[in-house]
Amino acid sequence: MLGRSRTPDPEHRVPRKDRTGWPAFRVGAVVLAVLAVIFFFGFTKHVPFTHGFRVRAVFTSANSIRKNSPVRIAGVNVGKVVSIDGEPGSDAAVVTMEIDRKGLPIHKDATFKVRPRIFLEGNFFVDVQPGTPSAPTIDSGDTIPIAQTSTPVQLDQVLTALQGGTRRSLQQLLEGLGTALTHKPTAAEDRGADPSTRGETAAKSLNDAIAFGGRAFRGTAIVSDAFRGTQDHDLSRLIRGLSRTTEGLGRNERQLEALVVNFNRTTAATAAEAGNLSRSIALLAPTLVHANAAFDALNAAFPNTRAFAREILPGVRETPATIDAAFPWIAQAQPFLGPNELGGLVDQLAPATDDLASVVDASLQLLPQADLASKCATRVILPAGNIKISDPPLSTNTENYKEFWYTMVGLAGEGQGLDGNGMYVRFQPGGGDQTVSLGQPGGSSNRLFANAVAKPLGTRPAFPGQRPPYKPDVPCYTQQLPDLNAAPTGPSDLLTAPTRTAAPSPIAARAARAARGGGSTP
Repeated sequence: MLGRSRTPDPEHRVPRKDRTGWPAFRVGAVVLAVLAVIFFFGFTKHVPFTHGFRVRAVFTSANSIRKNSPVRIAGVNVGKVVSIDGEPGSDAAVVTMEIDRKGLPIHKDATFKVRPRIFLEGNFFVDVQPGTPSAPTIDSGDTIPIAQTSTPVQLDQVLTALQGGTRRSLQQLLEGLGTALTHKPTAAEDRGADPSTRGETAAKSLNDAIAFGGRAFRGTAIVSDAFRGTQDHDLSRLIRGLSRTTEGLGRNERQLEALVVNFNRTTAATAAEAGNLSRSIALLAPTLVHANAAFDALNAAFPNTRAFAREILPGVRETPATIDAAFPWIAQAQPFLGPNELGGLVDQLAPATDDLASVVDASLQLLPQADLASKCATRVILPAGNIKISDPPLSTNTENYKEFWYTMVGLAGEGQGLDGNGMYVRFQPGGGDQTVSLGQPGGSSNRLFANAVAKPLGTRPAFPGQRPPYKPDVPCYTQQLPDLNAAPTGPSDLLTAPTRTAAPSPIAARAARAARGGGSTP
């Protein structure tokens, strides 16, 4: 009936096992997937298949930088290197970096420099100067040109620049400069010199010449002003003046007669050199060819010369005033160049020049050794320290130079206990029923034995039975990097377990362990 509540019929009720809907396993899997996505975005703060702000920079060389190297602004990490590619058509390298939001904005005049990190960090990083705020900012994907980047100078580059010839030339230059300034002329050298400069060194004569600089500059200014002329068409007026001079010579016959006589004498002297003149005329044709080319170039330069002359006129007009203003400075500079100041300093530097030459000679032996040490460190020692040693199940997946510092930290932690004698580390040595032969240390005839609690399993790494070859006459940097993961881990041919014997004394056991060097581990 309508309006009456319907009571469910127990006979038509659907059993719980037959009801439709999602199973509990599926609901739990969906919930776990949603939680995993939430935690991923919460901790990584990065959307997959996307990247942040990226900038590319062109460097002359990228041999000091690698992928995931840090990018820093004012010493703070603001990004990392994501890729290193070659520049097509050149030897340069293109380094792509991803910059965090805290490192933005970066302006068009920004500079990128590759700098070395501290010793414990290793490798290099990219130091970014964001640029001036007034410059426009760059967009993601823009490229910084090579003119705004730089790389660190390596020691081998410095050594390459300072070759033997360059060092000798520098030494000769310093010696020549010191000799020229401090040399005392002899009587024979002073014979043709001006009386006011006889017996003086070059430095003293230079100091004396400064006193005449004012008058010389004033005369130069007057001559320059005269060459400039005072009005337009001065050259045409000069030509007209020469024409009138020629006419005047025609009116004065006596003077013209003397001129003709002198001209005849000149012609006779020229005739006496007819052979040389003919050879000169033969060379005149090629000279004219080169002269025509020079004149063409000179004609092309005249417009620029005229423009330069017009632009320099204001500066020439200011030259007298500049010279007058320079007189006080010259008066103050003259005592500075005297024997009590710069002149005396030059005399004192002369012995230092000889010592500097000795230092340069000694560096000829030091620099090649430093070169070998630098190459050994950069090509063998540092790369070997970055190798990760695989030693399951004891692998730490870190570079082996870091494991050394981890060991130092562990030893510091082990030595936290102390007493009246200071800090100490406790060990629990003990004997057992397993006798281990330790061989004959130092080539002696006595064989050492030790006892262990359990049967030794092997060595880490396995002892090969002989030491690696040592070649002191081979340069270090030519050696290949050591394969630190090549040595196997396990039983050694020299590791034996003889029949059980009585345990030796604790002193013998400690001596055996010291001879063994910690090679076996239970």
